Amino acid sequence: MTEAQLDLTISISSYNTRALLRNCIQSIYQHTQGISFEIICVDDNSPDGSADMVAHTFPEVVLVRNKVNQLYARNQNAGMRMSRARYVCLLDSDTRLMGNAFLSLVRFMDEHPEAAVCGPRLLNVDGTVQHCVRSFAGAGVFLLQTLNWHKLFPRNRLLDRYYNTDFDYSRAQPVDSIGTSAYVIRRATWESAGMLDERFRLALVDLAYNYRLKQKGYKVYYTPCAEVVHLGSQSINQNALASMRDQTRALLDFNQAYDYFGRNRAMKWLVRLAIIIRHYVKVLEYYVSSDKRVLKGPGAPTREQAARAAMLRDSEKTGRSPAIRSTGRQA
Repeated sequence: MTEAQLDLTISISSYNTRALLRNCIQSIYQHTQGISFEIICVDDNSPDGSADMVAHTFPEVVLVRNKVNQLYARNQNAGMRMSRARYVCLLDSDTRLMGNAFLSLVRFMDEHPEAAVCGPRLLNVDGTVQHCVRSFAGAGVFLLQTLNWHKLFPRNRLLDRYYNTDFDYSRAQPVDSIGTSAYVIRRATWESAGMLDERFRLALVDLAYNYRLKQKGYKVYYTPCAEVVHLGSQSINQNALASMRDQTRALLDFNQAYDYFGRNRAMKWLVRLAIIIRHYVKVLEYYVSSDKRVLKGPGAPTREQAARAAMLRDSEKTGRSPAIRSTGRQA
């Protein structure tokens, strides 16, 4: 193993989000102090000039230019392999630091050696908390999701447990699963438990990795010691129908490879049928609804918050970004 000399590697997998990526990297250099770090940006053959922007504006960033799309899991695994640090933060390009978040996250990992990974408090652009914690769900919850039960009965107890709608985001605690929008991994974790599962292109990468960690006895933590603004779904919403197909393929692979809903062959075929039905329900919704977002379940940014995020994204292309309000709870 190469000796890790830095505190943190920030690994960004980027596709076609040039303005967001520029502001993300700017916020890292603006706010990060008190630790040694490097930034690795893996550009996934973006047609919008993202890679050229990074090379010209941030020559100190380690830039990888993919000649063909490798997609999220492979890109972030490449970042981990190149890392020279004790920790890696998998960071989405549609995020922005509001304070010295990485110093707080490195300190948290240093003070909690039992934590294999951790994730910070994510904020919507209006400063409200973005729900990023999930519990592992059984077949019953998945069936209710397929039927859009959360829309018919918003306070259903089973779905509330899966979406953690009453989760206390003011307290650090172990969780089943947390998103990888800003996801700090200990070097010992990926060297012993392995890296992201490259069978998944984009959807379910986080769930699959967190599930594997739990199976192996590792602890995943949520911590409010740091805050990161996350616009959310800025890549997957670029081609919603393709993203829905990717979600369906990922669910089928997850059901088969991880025995998530059990090993019984009949149950696997039943779940497979439900996944396919779920896909066509979502496609139908896409065509009949004015809301074209891919992710819009409980805890996801509201339609109004998503619209504000889109306004911020568009304004960043012109260099005139509206202010983002912090909650002021940065540790």
